[in-house]
Amino acid sequence: MGTLDGKNAVITGAGSGIGRSIAVRFAREGASVGLLGRRKEMLEETRSAMPEGDHLVIPTDVTVAAQVANARDLIRDRWGALHVLVNNAGVSAAAHPITSELADWMLPIDTMLMGAVHCTRAFVPLMPFGSRIVVVTSIHRERVEKGASAYATAKGALTQYVRALAVELADQGILVNAVAPGFVDTPMSVKAGGKNELAGEWFRTNYVEGHHLPLRRAGRPDEIAGAVVFLAGPYATYITGETITIDGGLTITF
Repeated sequence: MGTLDGKNAVITGAGSGIGRSIAVRFAREGASVGLLGRRKEMLEETRSAMPEGDHLVIPTDVTVAAQVANARDLIRDRWGALHVLVNNAGVSAAAHPITSELADWMLPIDTMLMGAVHCTRAFVPLMPFGSRIVVVTSIHRERVEKGASAYATAKGALTQYVRALAVELADQGILVNAVAPGFVDTPMSVKAGGKNELAGEWFRTNYVEGHHLPLRRAGRPDEIAGAVVFLAGPYATYITGETITIDGGLTITF
């Protein structure tokens, strides 16, 4: 038996990286999984990596409330209830905070923060007492780097959104928590020009050979998925409003 037997779950951003690993792990733990993401072909690839089950591929742009509402209707008609919502959809887009086009700067906020808002507002009415919401934020919620002002703003806002939802939804028995990854080897690590930042001299010098990252390696998507399964499962019944940092010790050093 899996820890999520009989549960219905929605994973956003399920087409690759952390979202794909969460979806596969949930399915292995017995959940029926709704896969949300913009690209159907990538969602189908995720589905093919999952064990058999009552899983749904629902192409959805979470920045568009009407598309999220459509996904909600499909979930309601198929399952009736939803037990776990994982707000994972993310995007990395560098934009100058002053001189960039506002739409470019807003892309991470529209995708990660407002995407989570749209999904939470749509799916909570389907969630019975004891359900869970897990948000994938980042160590950028409290750390910043040049070119990532919108990304950090979105992740910081998500962390506070988790706290606020934990208070607002407590009377409904819905627990709300987050995980905050550090460096994780996913397609998002591949920057413009096709270069993986985790395979370069910068990462090796500062984090593998240097002293800033105690475990001296990037994380794996499945290591993030394990924490999400814990927060969604039967052993996390008295945790709400919290963020678990999963960064190999990166943020405990200086």
